[in-house]
Amino acid sequence: MLKEESYMFNPYYSSECCLSETEVHLRDCFRLLWEQHVYWTRMVILGIVFDLPDLEQTTERLLRNAPDFAKVFCRFYGNEIAFEFERLIRDHLVIAAELVKAAKAGDSRAAVDAEKRWYENAEEIVCFLNQINPNWSVECMREMWFTHLALTKEEAVAMLKEDYSRSIETFNKIEKEILMMADDFSNGIICQLRTVP
Repeated sequence: MLKEESYMFNPYYSSECCLSETEVHLRDCFRLLWEQHVYWTRMVILGIVFDLPDLEQTTERLLRNAPDFAKVFCRFYGNEIAFEFERLIRDHLVIAAELVKAAKAGDSRAAVDAEKRWYENAEEIVCFLNQINPNWSVECMREMWFTHLALTKEEAVAMLKEDYSRSIETFNKIEKEILMMADDFSNGIICQLRTVP
C-alpha cells in the first residue's frame, strides 16, 4: 500500500508558490479526471451489483473518462500517444466491469481471467507511461496502479457481500490514493517540462 506521507509531503502538493498558473491548472485537471474516474467507477459497480436502471448511462459516462484523459495527454505528447493511452484506460475500465459482472454471477473462472487481464493491462500502462516520461518510474507507477486495482476490487467485493460500511471505508482509501496518483501524473509532466532546454 502507498504511504500517505509521500502525498502529504510532496513539494508540489504542499506549496502552491512553486507552481506556475499553468502548472496549477494541469494539477487540477488530473485531480478532476482521477476523481471522476473513481466516482463513476463506483457508480457503475453500484449499477451492476444492484441492477440499477441507469447502468447503461453511468457506463457511458465512465467510458468518457478515457478520451478526456487523452485530451490532456495530446497537449504534451501528441495524438498517437494520446490515442494509445485512451485505449489502455478504456480497457482498464471495461475489464473492471467484466470482473464485477463475473463476481456477481458467481463465475469464478471468468472472474479470475478478468482479474489476470486487468493486472496485465495495468502493467502495460505502467511501461507505456515510463517510456514517454522517465519521471513516471516503473516501480512507483506499478505500486500505484496495483493499489488502485486492489482497492477497487475490495470495494466491489464489499458491495457484493452487502458490507456497505466497509465499501464506504474502502472508497475513502480509494479517493485518497487516487489524489496521490493524480499529483504524480501532473508532477511527472511538470518535471519533464522544466528539464526541457
